[in-house]
Amino acid sequence: MRGALVNDEEKLRILPDEQQCDRFDGVWNLGNDQGTLGTMILTNIRIVWFAATNTMYNVSIPYLQVQDCRIRHSRFGLVLVIETSAVNKEYVLGFRTDPEERLKSIHQTICALQKAYVVKPIFGVQYIREKPITSQDTTDVMKLMDEDVELDNRPLRSDPYAAYFSDGIVSGQIRPPVYSEELGVAIEELKPGFTLTDLWKIHVD
Repeated sequence: MRGALVNDEEKLRILPDEQQCDRFDGVWNLGNDQGTLGTMILTNIRIVWFAATNTMYNVSIPYLQVQDCRIRHSRFGLVLVIETSAVNKEYVLGFRTDPEERLKSIHQTICALQKAYVVKPIFGVQYIREKPITSQDTTDVMKLMDEDVELDNRPLRSDPYAAYFSDGIVSGQIRPPVYSEELGVAIEELKPGFTLTDLWKIHVD
């Protein structure tokens, strides 16, 4: 479900530390065969587009997620193509407007705003440093850490998590499920040399 990016007056709902830089009406979103007419708003942290007939049909693209922004030829003519990063989910979005000079102006503005964002990212978090950190402050913090930390010198298993690793499929063989009398359920057959108790132990007694 899409959220409302603009209010009833079709003005952008501004996020913390966000500033609207430009607004372009008459921008087509080419997400379908016919395209959808709408408005594109550029801010210092993101690209926003919403449909003219239904503001709930919208998209918000943070500059942090923009992988590429360029102008390409298509069956619609020159279009602005924005590709998002594959970190979350990769999308390719196309936008078109007339005349071509206006499309190029939008492209140049987006590139400039993204470049400025990369140099100085804005995450919407504000803070005020009351006083500069001194070497004495760092020393005091380290002393507190030394006092609070209790070292556990018990030896560790050389392979504490090895019992959990999957073998995958080797020569077409998979370890079959077996009934565990201790747990009362079927479990994957344990690796040779491991017991159920080993799964709960990291330290060597």
